[in-house]
Amino acid sequence: MDLRNIAIIAHVDHGKTTLVDNLLKQSGAFRENQAVAERAMDSNDLERERGITILAKATSVEWHGTRINIVDTPGHADFGGEVERILSMVDGVVLLVDAAEGPMPQTKFVTAKALALGLRPIVVLNKVDKPDAEPDRALDEVFDLFAALDANEDQLDFPHLYASGRAGWCDADLDGPRKDLHALFNLIVNHVAPPKQLKHVDEDFRMLATTLGSDPFVGRLLTGRVESGRLKAGATVHALSRHGEQIERFRVSKIQAFRGLSLQEIDEAQAGDIVTLSGMAKATVSDTICALAVEDPIPAQPIDPPTISVTFGINDSPLAGRDGKKVQSRVIRERLMKEAESNVAIKVTDTPGGEAFEVAGRGELQMGVLIENMRREGFELSISRPQVILREENGVTVEPIEEVTIDVDDDYTGAVIEKLTGPRKGELIEMKPAGAGKTRIVALVPSRGLIGYHGEFLTDTRGSGVLNRVFHSWAPHKGAIPGRRAGVLISMENGTSVAYALFNLEDRGRFFIGAQEDVYQGMILGEHSRENDLEVNPLKGKKLTNVRASGKDDAVTLTTPVRMSLEEAIAYIDDDELVEVTPNAIRLRKRHLDPHERKRQARATV
Repeated sequence: MDLRNIAIIAHVDHGKTTLVDNLLKQSGAFRENQAVAERAMDSNDLERERGITILAKATSVEWHGTRINIVDTPGHADFGGEVERILSMVDGVVLLVDAAEGPMPQTKFVTAKALALGLRPIVVLNKVDKPDAEPDRALDEVFDLFAALDANEDQLDFPHLYASGRAGWCDADLDGPRKDLHALFNLIVNHVAPPKQLKHVDEDFRMLATTLGSDPFVGRLLTGRVESGRLKAGATVHALSRHGEQIERFRVSKIQAFRGLSLQEIDEAQAGDIVTLSGMAKATVSDTICALAVEDPIPAQPIDPPTISVTFGINDSPLAGRDGKKVQSRVIRERLMKEAESNVAIKVTDTPGGEAFEVAGRGELQMGVLIENMRREGFELSISRPQVILREENGVTVEPIEEVTIDVDDDYTGAVIEKLTGPRKGELIEMKPAGAGKTRIVALVPSRGLIGYHGEFLTDTRGSGVLNRVFHSWAPHKGAIPGRRAGVLISMENGTSVAYALFNLEDRGRFFIGAQEDVYQGMILGEHSRENDLEVNPLKGKKLTNVRASGKDDAVTLTTPVRMSLEEAIAYIDDDELVEVTPNAIRLRKRHLDPHERKRQARATV
């Protein structure tokens, strides 16, 4: 059977996963009456809730005698470790661009990786049936983007199609029949070259492991593209590290290939196929699985370094162990090491004392997803404020800089530019109209300056702004960036909060908790209206006397407390604070719960 391997790349929410759903339906991968969830490729709960793709997934369809392996890649730069590895498995890419928004930062990130590998993209302008769609402008912007990314002449001469992934049609002309996706299927078959590995079928077996998974029945699963030779189930192979050292010898217990949305067992894999192997105990991502006669590993794709680090520690608050079952540092360490093994963009190191672990990664979203997954698995954790990773280059301290692209209503551009270029040390690169009363702002801002900015940005733009960021470069350290200005309200007692006490404290600031909630000494209850921290008593009830007051007692009505999401809480805290994360709660606290210890530490750091 003829073979094509392609990846679909796009910015978050440009309709990539929905388009794949329709490709599967129209190729006959589903039965007529088969019940299939919407966005079938986003199988992870977090992916469904957030509407983003976090893990790369493969599927395959048959089209008139050609098998097309399709990989749906994450669009967010925080999951770039996935993207880089996936692109090394395919021979072509379909670049999906929203016809209204045009190419966005994450499109740029993934496209740059694809062009650098020499892949020739097919451009699909999606959502052309939206009222604000401008497909011609979007197409010009894609060409400009390719030119800016040093695309060669072949890559600049890209074919393009107009589509509506949700409606399930794709045409070469904007005014085409709008019936089905046949134009896209045919273009993939005609434009994308068959795998060049097919020429190496008669050589020794070699495969680069690209993604790692696990199965409760067969254990570790490694997925990758066969670079040369053939492999039968039951054969003995060995795994080489990227430096050429042998990691282990093992017998391949199963070979599976993607058919529709499921993995099916096959008898033999050959060069060009994307397959999943099982039977190994130690081999991992970036290792070469090969015949025993092979001694040279396949070069693995270099990985962009982590830019932020967060400390994961045990939960040592007075409420520890009430919600979660996994609370010991040993269990937390095992889970983090397992994550680092399958996700090459994450690095885990032990801290002195062994009670906490330094986890370095690509960004706040990636960290937030990891913590949320662990929380749902029953872990209790204490999480520190993210710290940007600095490094030395030629005797100069450099820090990561991100390219920030913002679409905002014209009324709010002043506030946004002032915040980015003032205290956050950003540099304005471009500012241009983006249609109907909107402005697009592009700026280079230190990663440090963006920690905690997203919530502030939504407030400044009344929730109407869209902010996207992607790693740009390393640059000399920009100096101090001021942190949070307001202090916090700290509980001085252990117990259950009382409505009367909170009501009387409301003029001191805004609260993060309501009445009848468990609190403890050192827990952060809210934000102080001034710059200093203030200890308050949330348990103080109304004094009862045997004298009736004139007039009836009014029931107190509390202002609705501010409830933070996990990412907002992590970005909000200061260096001397932690976020306590349990399966049922997110609480903010001081690192040192005892007030005398806090004063001692404050004096020591002055």
